[in-house]
Amino acid sequence: MKITGFTFIRNALIYDYPVVEAIRSILPICDDFVVAVGKSDDETLKLIAEIDPSKIRIIETVWDDSLREGGRVLALETDKAYKEISEDTDWAFYIQGDEVVHEKYLERIKNEMMLWKDHPEVEGLLFDYLHFYGSYDFVGSSGKWYPNEIRVIRRNNSIYSYRDAQGFRTDENRKLNVKKIDACIYHYGWVKEPSAMQRKQENFNKLWHPDSWVEKNVIKADTFDYSGIDALELFKGTHPEVMLDRIGKKNWKFDFDISFNNLSIKDKLKKTLRKYAGIELGYRNYRKV
Repeated sequence: MKITGFTFIRNALIYDYPVVEAIRSILPICDDFVVAVGKSDDETLKLIAEIDPSKIRIIETVWDDSLREGGRVLALETDKAYKEISEDTDWAFYIQGDEVVHEKYLERIKNEMMLWKDHPEVEGLLFDYLHFYGSYDFVGSSGKWYPNEIRVIRRNNSIYSYRDAQGFRTDENRKLNVKKIDACIYHYGWVKEPSAMQRKQENFNKLWHPDSWVEKNVIKADTFDYSGIDALELFKGTHPEVMLDRIGKKNWKFDFDISFNNLSIKDKLKKTLRKYAGIELGYRNYRKV
């Protein structure tokens, strides 16, 4: 069984993406790894090149910044990396630049890949998500956070990245048939030093909206205001080993009263059904089999 990891990245240093940790977190079970590195304003290319030249193959790309509807450019960059995966690959393991897999899941993930390798009706594997916010000590607990997504897909030329690169579909715009597995993606996209988070917000919204919308709706500031969140819970687990050095260098303070929440009735219903009945309401870009 051959496993290929793949991802895309641009300006990782400017926007403080933990992309090195992301790649290293799944590299032990990958036979090779494709990284689409967009032309950057920092040393992102050098950063990626120094991770593991024996496994990692870099393709240099140029982002089309005119594609501002729905974050489409992110999906196109994902597709560029995916298309470079060799056809003898069985499973492609997708990881975004702010996602990390705990080492405790690696053997389990590989076992699931082996279990379903010869079952073509299974086109992908579905993961749980933990969304950290403000600090490495808190995770989002409202219905605004997506609870699951596909991160392992079968190597197949008919599969492409969907919308803003959150998930995948086939050429017929069909949702993938997936198996839910007992493994979790740790999403650190909302945990950054406040000035880096503010830079990311001001830039990232340009991938979805025209400049006029950004000027009107994105607050200009030196640092990001983390206080405008509806509900959080304390994280009681352990972080992946690859993240420990980054976590140890955290140089800002974030506190939150977990008794506070500003959840809508809809969100409260979602949370209750998820917690006590295992029922997920809302948008799902996959079909469980």
